[in-house]
Amino acid sequence: MLLNSLTFVVFFTVVVTAYWSMRSWTTRKNLLVVASYIFYGAWNPPFAALLFSTTAMDFWLGARIARAKGSHARRIWLIASVCMNLSMLGFFKYGNFLLENFQWLMARIGILYQPPHLDILLPVGISFYTFHSLSYTLDVYRGVMQPTKSLRDFVLAVSFFPQLVAGPIVRAGDFLPQLLAPPKPQTGRFLWGLALMTLGLFEKVVLADTMLAGSADRIFSYGGPLIALDSWMGVIAFAGQIFFDFAGYSTCAIGAALCLGFHLKNNFRFPYAAIGFSDFWQRWHISLSTFLRDYLYFPLGGNRVGWIRAAINLVIVMFLGGLWHGAAWTFVVWGLLHGFYLVIEHALKAFFGDKAWTDTFAVKVLLGLVTYFAVCLAWVFFRASDFAAASRILRGMFGGHPHGDAILATREMLQIGLVTFFMILAHWSLRDISIEQAVERLPRWLVTTAWAVMACAIILTQGSSNAFIYFQF
Repeated sequence: MLLNSLTFVVFFTVVVTAYWSMRSWTTRKNLLVVASYIFYGAWNPPFAALLFSTTAMDFWLGARIARAKGSHARRIWLIASVCMNLSMLGFFKYGNFLLENFQWLMARIGILYQPPHLDILLPVGISFYTFHSLSYTLDVYRGVMQPTKSLRDFVLAVSFFPQLVAGPIVRAGDFLPQLLAPPKPQTGRFLWGLALMTLGLFEKVVLADTMLAGSADRIFSYGGPLIALDSWMGVIAFAGQIFFDFAGYSTCAIGAALCLGFHLKNNFRFPYAAIGFSDFWQRWHISLSTFLRDYLYFPLGGNRVGWIRAAINLVIVMFLGGLWHGAAWTFVVWGLLHGFYLVIEHALKAFFGDKAWTDTFAVKVLLGLVTYFAVCLAWVFFRASDFAAASRILRGMFGGHPHGDAILATREMLQIGLVTFFMILAHWSLRDISIEQAVERLPRWLVTTAWAVMACAIILTQGSSNAFIYFQF
């Protein structure tokens, strides 16, 4: 069930109406559990059983961790949870990838091995709900939260339908406390939730799908050489597309949760106004970057173990962050590029000092542009189907095809340019405030007009209901 579909509009309307008409908090939570499993089972009903089994096992393991006597026993139960979650993720997401690479390795040493092809269907959103569930046992082990006594509440925390399949990654420690008491209906919060859902759908349906996706797809799927202008335009189009697509889903999820009385943390803070790559990862997919920071980077020693070890830790974290996105070496290279960006940035900051990065507005803008274009270079590997396609695009971007083809129409280039210009202008204008603060400063008539315009644009451009990009992860 896609958030940008009429089916979801009907589903959400029914759920919200029934939810707020019920007086019993227990009944409301039961409704949300049922609705969440219907929402997820609409893709493939058997995978709802996989979701529940993973959740129930982590609930049981969390209790074992809390009751265990001694650090060794606690560590054993935690390892069991980590192995269970990662083995599920590894089998469904990386099974064929591992077999193909093992076959390639055997061929390098002269052994012809033909593994059976595993016809594995990837459960939608498995990377997200695995981290939702795993955060619970990790936090219980770390002592930052007590295990819940309610299986139903934990099932709801993991499967809550707005954020289930494409984030943000919601930690059990942030969501479970919200289930202790029923939220009170608030008209302002409900309307703000609907406004965020409208904004998210506008980003997805109008900006990502209608304005940018077609041009990006044409460039990245083209098999011939391309001139530099078309290559750059295709990459810039994808940079905008993936932001509007993913940020659009996160905004919809946060808005839908607000309509039901729940608060989810922000997942994006105007990332294309980032000054440096550390700043970028504090603004892009915040729930993933903080998850990797708290549960991987810090346990590895973070930056407290010397400069060389800290650099290695950064590369390890970004390598795994790239692999989390997909079972392909192109994602690994994307992650490693960001890892090396971070290492270089830390080295420059150590040499020049932090202050040099924010001395003047001109320096900020210059560093912001460098960050944006470096991020765009990395997006080539994220979007390309293989290294041959990535190499072809990169050669074109740097003038390697002086007699290449020009396949984008002038209208498409203007479209990409206008959307990108206003996107970056908005990011820089709002980089130091939240969208809530920005809206509060505007007159009500202007906010209402913008809301109406976005709603009309969604209705007029709604077409094939393309899936969100991050559904595949």
